[in-house]
Amino acid sequence: MAQASIKDPATVDELSFVHDAVLLPETVAAVLGVKSLPSPKEPSQTDAAIGQKGLQMSGIYVDATFGRGGHSRLLLSQLADDAKLIVFDKDPTAISVARELARTDSRVHVVHDSFATLTTSLAALGITQVDGLMADLGISSPQIDDGSRGFSFMRDGAVDMRMDTSRGQSVAEWLEQVDDETLANVLYEFGEERHSRRIARAIKQMDSYESTLELAEVIKVAHPNWQRGKHPATQSFQAMRIFINNELGDVDDFLAQSIPILKTGGQLAVISFHSLEDRRIKQFLQRHSKGQYPEDENLPMPPNRPRYFGKPKRVGPSKAETSHNPRSRSAWLRLATRTDSDYLPDNEQ
Repeated sequence: MAQASIKDPATVDELSFVHDAVLLPETVAAVLGVKSLPSPKEPSQTDAAIGQKGLQMSGIYVDATFGRGGHSRLLLSQLADDAKLIVFDKDPTAISVARELARTDSRVHVVHDSFATLTTSLAALGITQVDGLMADLGISSPQIDDGSRGFSFMRDGAVDMRMDTSRGQSVAEWLEQVDDETLANVLYEFGEERHSRRIARAIKQMDSYESTLELAEVIKVAHPNWQRGKHPATQSFQAMRIFINNELGDVDDFLAQSIPILKTGGQLAVISFHSLEDRRIKQFLQRHSKGQYPEDENLPMPPNRPRYFGKPKRVGPSKAETSHNPRSRSAWLRLATRTDSDYLPDNEQ
């Protein structure tokens, strides 16, 4: 998601975060299939071919993680009046912001659901293919700033952590039921927490799961060693959040659906902030740009797999952006163009 910036780079404290979209022009340019966006300050970019509203691109585009609309708003400034932008989000607050935008811009259509429902949700709108897909994965700073959501270990609140508070099981409810071993496995798999078993035992010894600060303190006491400048509960909170929201499963589903949904020449642009997500995106694009599947490596005659994407590219934040927003240092934008290979379901390849 659109991540946070830190007012004081030396302060690693979520209380100081303010909302800031990461890799903003780079992502919008990528999803439009252009090298860069025109700047109105440049005389050469102010002629009639550009117009007063940016590039005036037609087509159908998807912002799979609307958040507070940073990427969507910039994209809209580059779209023609006949274009469409479909925005997805699980978060009810984000959906409220999106619906307010839709009331003022008829090009915007809002879907309150996970981007894992991409195909069915678009079909309900009469859309079978789109010109561009963009997604900004992870958690947003407004979600962190609201202590009641349970994402922050610096602000007290209920141990919830659901992206969509209107459905599903909260982390607190899950912790009441889960056993030590399963909890430890979740902390290790989704948080890459090396001390997962020790922390899991301490969490399961708690009398209740009503306070994020109490949970964070228990993790801190149980953690034998942690990185300087990094809260010891960081990886455990990340793991529980990713698990309860099925974030990695949703990413896998979204990526798989991008193949049949994108038109020939359509653009896929995805921002990630940690290795678990980035690795999935990288491997997906490598697999479907080279037509080389891991399961084919030991076959004497590997099948001829379709290549659904051109050569992928990776873009990181500029020095100016990392200076302004230190958290952007961990962001990677991966992008690729859909080829003209006809889509074949897995059972037909």
